Amino acid sequence: MITTEQHGLIIDYKEMQQTIDSKELPDLVKRLKARFNEHIESLSMDKGFSDESKREELEKLFPLLVMQKKGKLSKEEKERESKPEFKRLKNKHSAIESDINCLEHHGLDRCPDKGADGFKRYIGFGVMAYNMHKIGNYLLAKDKVIEIKRKKKIEKLRKAA
Repeated sequence: MITTEQHGLIIDYKEMQQTIDSKELPDLVKRLKARFNEHIESLSMDKGFSDESKREELEKLFPLLVMQKKGKLSKEEKERESKPEFKRLKNKHSAIESDINCLEHHGLDRCPDKGADGFKRYIGFGVMAYNMHKIGNYLLAKDKVIEIKRKKKIEKLRKAA
């Protein structure tokens, strides 16, 4: 189970074995609230986390909550899930699947370490590698923009001379 922030960095992860997503939701919310209390504007999750009894409670904690309902939607639920902000965040949430795939490409497709502790450690290393890769890509893009601006400035000075 991974939690990402708006820039795509993984801010929370947990190895899941023989548990149901919706049962992990209260612990996840506690961890996020403890670390990022006032800085969370929205929370989105896939249908595995859907729990109608917890939805109302979570809507009080998070201004924008995207919790899709399992099964057939009632009229009120269709209305709630068809709001533009809900749709935007739901579409943004689909990037998580891409992030999970990216984790597999950073070494989490197989674990050479032995035992449960080695597996947990390996997950941590994979998350760290993923975040470092994201930050590196950001820095490279930033350097590229700076270089382009520098070249344009030099070209402008040459034309003026």
